[in-house]
Amino acid sequence: MQLTPRYGPDPVIVIDQIDGIVEAAVAQRARLAGALAELDAAAWAQPSRCEGWSVRDVMVHLESTNAFWSFSIGSALAGEPSRFLASFDPVASPAELVAASSATPEEVLASFQASNEALAAQLGALSDDDLQVQAEAPPGHESVAAVVHHALWDSWVHERDVLLPLGIEPEVVPGEVAACLRYAVALGPSLGVGRGEASVGTMGVRASDPMVALAVEVGDHVHVRDDAGDGERVLAGDAVELVESLSLRTPFAAEDADAAAWLVGGLEIAFDVADA
Repeated sequence: MQLTPRYGPDPVIVIDQIDGIVEAAVAQRARLAGALAELDAAAWAQPSRCEGWSVRDVMVHLESTNAFWSFSIGSALAGEPSRFLASFDPVASPAELVAASSATPEEVLASFQASNEALAAQLGALSDDDLQVQAEAPPGHESVAAVVHHALWDSWVHERDVLLPLGIEPEVVPGEVAACLRYAVALGPSLGVGRGEASVGTMGVRASDPMVALAVEVGDHVHVRDDAGDGERVLAGDAVELVESLSLRTPFAAEDADAAAWLVGGLEIAFDVADA
């Protein structure tokens, strides 16, 4: 389904805790590149968790996102936040890009390593003020810090998409998981905000391993703060498992069905997997 990003000066996602996000995004990509460098041709051809895509296909897609993040952040710092995703379909557009690529695994890895280095240099030069500038991500305009959260979440999930089917357990870094959880709880509701279909309200999230307590407030934007509060609606569980479920990789427990619908409904619609 085509995205409906919300553009303008009011950010669609606000995340209070952004400490260490640049370092986390850079380190995760470097780790993934290192793991990929150890794979042989047969491993690159193996199916990933992304339906119809091999390890190579996922990495063709992920490498292309590096260029987008760099473009988005660069446009923002130039004072002209991009609106590239106004006609983007998160299912069809990446599929077309991957299908058109004839790059070998060696070429894909080399491109990923090079774009990682370029993105790392760009991110490393950001000031605290730069992190607050509005830039583009799939939900619309949000701070550069939130955009970097999206970039980390996307790469972290795809790391697991390619390595887990190969029997390789990715390293679990607490700071990365916490940042991914902060963004994952915001993404689905924010896509609903863009379509004018947001379910207004607040939900607490309490995760373990690492311990993370969040509150997700949805109104005319999505606000994620580090305090689960004392509300009646609370989603609880292992942090990695919560990110996996919020990213539509694993099902929620039956008792979490209501919370799941509220948090991931927007994402399910965007990726054409919502129940008819």
